[in-house]
Amino acid sequence: MIAIIGAGPAGLAAALAASRNGEAVTLIDSSPRMGGQYWRHLPNNWSSTAANYKYGRAEDIFVEVLESVLINRILSAQVWSAEIVGEKIKIYYLQGKMEFSVIAEKLILATGAYDRTLPFPGWDIPGVMTPGAAQSVLKSEGVLVGKKIVVAGSGPFLFPVAAGLADSQGKIVGIFESNSRLKWLFTPQAILLNPKKAFELLYYLKKILNHRLKLQFKYLVRSAHAGKDGALEYVVVSKVGTNREKKIFCDVAAIGWGFSPDLSLAGILGLEQLVSQDGTVVVKVNLDQLTSRANIYVAGEITGIGGSDLALVEGEIAGLSAAGAVVPYSLLRRKKNFNIFAAALMRNYPPPREWIQSLNEETVICRCEEVSLRDIKESVVLLGADNGRTSKLMTRAGMGMCQGRMCSRNVMEIVADCKGLMVTDKERISGSFRPMASPI
Repeated sequence: MIAIIGAGPAGLAAALAASRNGEAVTLIDSSPRMGGQYWRHLPNNWSSTAANYKYGRAEDIFVEVLESVLINRILSAQVWSAEIVGEKIKIYYLQGKMEFSVIAEKLILATGAYDRTLPFPGWDIPGVMTPGAAQSVLKSEGVLVGKKIVVAGSGPFLFPVAAGLADSQGKIVGIFESNSRLKWLFTPQAILLNPKKAFELLYYLKKILNHRLKLQFKYLVRSAHAGKDGALEYVVVSKVGTNREKKIFCDVAAIGWGFSPDLSLAGILGLEQLVSQDGTVVVKVNLDQLTSRANIYVAGEITGIGGSDLALVEGEIAGLSAAGAVVPYSLLRRKKNFNIFAAALMRNYPPPREWIQSLNEETVICRCEEVSLRDIKESVVLLGADNGRTSKLMTRAGMGMCQGRMCSRNVMEIVADCKGLMVTDKERISGSFRPMASPI
């Protein structure tokens, strides 16, 4: 039996590829419905006002998964650990208030990613959230997160979020991209090899233009400010490289900087990891999506952030490989082209270099344990912390409910900045390890 953890595009593609080749599959996901963040459909509704580009293709995939007698679905199940037992893999999960386990001959991890956040003054005010959170509430519940919304940060994900909110009658008072609109001119190969990606971009730009939304490039949200009721009242934005600031009044600010792969289970299982060009830690795989451990494959964002098309291809390759089937060259070629596009995304949408300098001493860095920038600096200057781990031990940054998922990378980079050093690859990889894959 092949176990697949994650029922987003990568996990679903893997399940179908394996089952089509006669393999029994157990598909496990924490959500009550399949689709992951990308295809987070409303109940019994294939379409949505928050629809993604080519949203309808999910229907065929969902129907085939639901009709397959070889795919056993375990939903609303939180996988918290896994271990290698002999030549098999034992997976532990919670469903309801009960603990269960399943033993598989092979495992495919398709655990996806979560929004990457950078702290800034006021980011902990009610009303400040990530773009993924705003989209998730809309897709899952059909609920707008606010009346006047700012969408900001970096990356193409801002476009579908803004378009979806506007389609659902949300008032978008500004879209602020921190990078230049001209960067794609320097990576023409990525577009030439992936013309459908250009059509996807045009699809969302057309929506943004139809709603007459204001899209501004090379702008940053510098700070957020609360009103008398303690909730968000306005954000301050400025042009990158200038001190000219302006207030944008809003009750929600959806701000994000791309995504961070969910490597928790990969670390628990001891899979070899590496650091990509932008400092993101990913799982190392071969052409067949096989990891450093026999019979464990990975697909999707945990091999590098690349979007749904790459996730679908990697999932299919992983499913075929796990089933012992031949992976066609055409599939490997598509993967290579999508990887070129993913590399261009990485180069074109870096987070702002000056984000640390934009903080003040009181800015909360670890929200779980309420650790401020001052606390982290004192751990370096007064207590001698020389890396993120020692600062964590002295301040408790990263010891809260999220186990450092949101803050550990930021803490590492702040400590390195204080000491005038670079974060080492070894430290980045060690920061992805945690004893439990999810809070329980």
